[in-house]
Amino acid sequence: MKKILHIDSSVRRTDQTTESYNSISKAFGRYFIDSWMSKNHQYKVIYRDLGLNPPEFISQEWIAAAFMPEQQRGEKQALVLAQSDLYFEEVAQADVILITAPMYNYGMPAVLKAWFDQIMRVGKTFTFDLARGDFPIEPVLSGKTLVLLTSSGEFGFGAGGVREHMNHLSPHIKELTKYLGVDQFYEIGSEYQEFADDRHTASVEKAKQDIVDLVKQIG
Repeated sequence: MKKILHIDSSVRRTDQTTESYNSISKAFGRYFIDSWMSKNHQYKVIYRDLGLNPPEFISQEWIAAAFMPEQQRGEKQALVLAQSDLYFEEVAQADVILITAPMYNYGMPAVLKAWFDQIMRVGKTFTFDLARGDFPIEPVLSGKTLVLLTSSGEFGFGAGGVREHMNHLSPHIKELTKYLGVDQFYEIGSEYQEFADDRHTASVEKAKQDIVDLVKQIG
């Protein structure tokens, strides 16, 4: 059975009585999953809400364990890497990865960065060989499709936009996903949230339509 790994990273919930308190990016994620599953019922969805269940930050002990040869690790090192191993297995098994991410301070939420830090490991997601010269890192995984659904309070973060130079969200994520085995990357998002005007409403509706169109394209 094929699998979708669905990662939410907003700290907001989706069940607040005041609609403006709810996460837009998480709502997009549910909209994508509902659209996808209506067409592909055989997919199994693995879901993680990083906002409500944050990953651990990596530590000195984590780094030491990650770089220690696997056959030399003891029980303590295995415990330190347990969360990382679990996240990696979920990524490795996924055919499609769905990440939803609001823009926080022009970048990704800290919980999403922590998730990437847990997964990016030598011998797991990449190999390191100085025989390759100045570019010694190569991804291990391949063949995956990733969909990134975003929301931002301001606008103009896309190519040619007035805030393109301030966008440290999607370019960063796109670069990192190479090491998740992603060969096909798609991004859809809404803007203008802080303005709460017709432009925001139109942006959200366009994003929903783009999600439907994307599901038709790749589903």
